[in-house]
Amino acid sequence: MGWFSCFFSPSTKQDDPSEDHYKTVIKISRHEKEDGIVRQKREKDEQVEIERATEESLKEEEKRRLDESKEEGKRKVDDNDQVDTEQIEMNIATEESLKQFQKEDEKRRLEKSKEEGKRKQVEEEEEEDDKGQIKHSKDKQVAPPSICSGCKSEIKDGLSVNDCGDLWHPQCVCCLHCHKPIALDEIARKGKFHRSCYKEHRHPTCCVCQKKIPPTEEGIKYNEHPFWKEKYCPCHDSDGTAKCCSCERLEPRGTNFVMLGDDRWLCLQCMGSSVMDTYECHDLHLEIRDFFDGLFLPVDKEFPLLLVEKQALNKAEQEEKIDYHHAVVTRGICLSEEQNVTSVKERPKIGPNNKLIDIVTETQMVSGCEVTAILIIYGLPRLLTGYILAHEMMHAYLRLNGYKNLKLELEEGLCQVLGLKWLESHTFSSTDAAAASSSSDTPPAASTSKKLDDWSDFEKKLRDFCIHQIKEDDSPVYGLGFQQVHEILVSNHYNLKDTLKVIVNASKMYQFQSFESAHILYVYQSYT
Repeated sequence: MGWFSCFFSPSTKQDDPSEDHYKTVIKISRHEKEDGIVRQKREKDEQVEIERATEESLKEEEKRRLDESKEEGKRKVDDNDQVDTEQIEMNIATEESLKQFQKEDEKRRLEKSKEEGKRKQVEEEEEEDDKGQIKHSKDKQVAPPSICSGCKSEIKDGLSVNDCGDLWHPQCVCCLHCHKPIALDEIARKGKFHRSCYKEHRHPTCCVCQKKIPPTEEGIKYNEHPFWKEKYCPCHDSDGTAKCCSCERLEPRGTNFVMLGDDRWLCLQCMGSSVMDTYECHDLHLEIRDFFDGLFLPVDKEFPLLLVEKQALNKAEQEEKIDYHHAVVTRGICLSEEQNVTSVKERPKIGPNNKLIDIVTETQMVSGCEVTAILIIYGLPRLLTGYILAHEMMHAYLRLNGYKNLKLELEEGLCQVLGLKWLESHTFSSTDAAAASSSSDTPPAASTSKKLDDWSDFEKKLRDFCIHQIKEDDSPVYGLGFQQVHEILVSNHYNLKDTLKVIVNASKMYQFQSFESAHILYVYQSYT
């Protein structure tokens, strides 16, 4: 019993204080570690928040700088047009100096290359002499000629201007507004314009009222002549503004067009070379006959050439029973009927308000066989009168040589071609015209006109205008007829005789087809 009591009796030994301290330390250490982890996590979260805020701040700063840059760019673009003229000219001068330096540098390199080529050629020739061999020289390769981007002709003597990579003759670089030559240092920054022309190009001035064309809700609206390129307010087409019956230009305010006796208007420049009466047209009549002789198309029969007023021309047209001139202004006619014609005998005088007065006329009977007379409206410039006379003279040639019943469009087209050829013969002097015509199958036409250099600028321009009118005409008889005959002429190497044969055959085919169509229609109507 005593052993059992000794074995099972509870211990009376006390706890060690050092052990409790150790446990306390362990517990505190665990709490500190957990607090450290929490603190690190919190610090990490705070760091992430700080970085995110910093990144957003940087983005906002970058966006602000970008907006400021855009505003600065817009401000610079808006200020471009207000840059001082001296600064612009200084920049252009610097650019020109750089181009000149590059050109001189290129020239030096080219000369150096040529010298090196010559040296190599001399060395090769000396080497061949040493070997005693004789070799035939090979054809040298010639560089293709430089072509002007304006007139499309060869640039000689190296006198050229480089504009945006294209080579030009200096005189061919022209302002896109006034069409006059322009130096590179005068070109505006907005394009190939004189600086003074650029503003006018953006907001044109009306050539009639001499005021800026007013803008509308749809922008600045204006009409422009297809050849003269004169811009004007659309209202002037219907407000009674005078229009020249020759060049078709409108009368500017402050100038006085001349009013002819038949209520046509003539500008002062066209008035300067106008043919006013039958006597003044005599030399021109002889010139046109010589022109036809030079083309081997002689008009042997003599008949009168009369200048008449508009009323007399309309009366003769009615008596000839011509009904295909609708929508076309009649300015000349080849008569084949006997009738009384009233012509202008003496040049009229200019009276008050620039109106021609005291027109002296005479009436005469014209008669004959196939051709009785040629009538042309009076008052037109010599060039335009000559073109009309050449047109009507071709009608006379066809009638006098038995070319009847030609298709209307082809006959009028052929007459237009002859008028065009007469105008083009005035492009050269007489010697140049012979040389030009000798290069084609067309016989050389006699030319009694003065040299082109002796013409005024307006006469040269008026000739170009008449040529433009012929080529750009889209009327169903004269315009389309000219295009068809011109194609036939080109396919026959500009030989008029061969062209006439094709027109005769085409007219016969057209008449045959028309007869068949009429016959079929007649048979159909008979059965129905």
